[in-house]
Amino acid sequence: MSNMSLLAIGWEPELRGLLTVIMGVVVLMGSIYMILATNIGSRLSFLVTLTGLMGWMMLMGLTWWIYGIGLKGPEPSWAAIPGQTIIQDVPALRSAGALESLPNGYEDADPGELHELVAEEFLSEGYIRIDQDNPAYGQAQAAASEFIEEDGALTAGQYEVTDVFDVGGERYPLIANNESLDFVAFFHTPHYTVVEVSPLVPVRTEPGRAPATAEIDDEAQKQYVYMVRDLGAKRQPAVVLTIGGGAIFLALCYLLHRRERILKHNLSSAVATA
Repeated sequence: MSNMSLLAIGWEPELRGLLTVIMGVVVLMGSIYMILATNIGSRLSFLVTLTGLMGWMMLMGLTWWIYGIGLKGPEPSWAAIPGQTIIQDVPALRSAGALESLPNGYEDADPGELHELVAEEFLSEGYIRIDQDNPAYGQAQAAASEFIEEDGALTAGQYEVTDVFDVGGERYPLIANNESLDFVAFFHTPHYTVVEVSPLVPVRTEPGRAPATAEIDDEAQKQYVYMVRDLGAKRQPAVVLTIGGGAIFLALCYLLHRRERILKHNLSSAVATA
């Protein structure tokens, strides 16, 4: 008995979804078809019902497309750059393409000075430093933590994100170079971000005592996570639904119009013959 109960619980979501679809087809579309069939016949009522369904799908897809709701595709996210995501020294920043040139005097600088030199070079090349209270900082921090832990360079609790630099992502074309007039700005430049990660001093934990406050290791080499923005395809399903439903709707409207013309022609011919 218990095995049958577990089986029923496991299949409940699938059965519920199947029953929902069947009830939607029978109650909503089926009721409209039944009412129309009693007045205009089974074949014509099926064509009219299908035309109304495709028109409704087109309008629903258009609403989802405008507001970005309903059936949605992948959300925008930070994506890894293959082979260039985890950068473990300053010279690799230029070879990976994050910097066009290396900061002057970085070879003789200690890790603390090196941090400032790299930050100044980022800012001089057009990067923007993201403040910690900016939501973009938290998004970049979460993505960088995921990439650096998957790579195995550092594990959770061994590092701290200390800086985030952002560049690119401008949309174009703009009307009169006005950011608020972006109705036709369908294109964009590549959007990159560099997250600076600082290793922490190893902390020895003792049973029964609270762990000591983690401190940044000023002598350790800082690492960088280089990422590119993937805009995703949030509205793609809605676009497909709108265009596909609209095309079928127009085709069915043409069939109804063609049928009406043929019917009028046949009726006029019959009257003339009589």
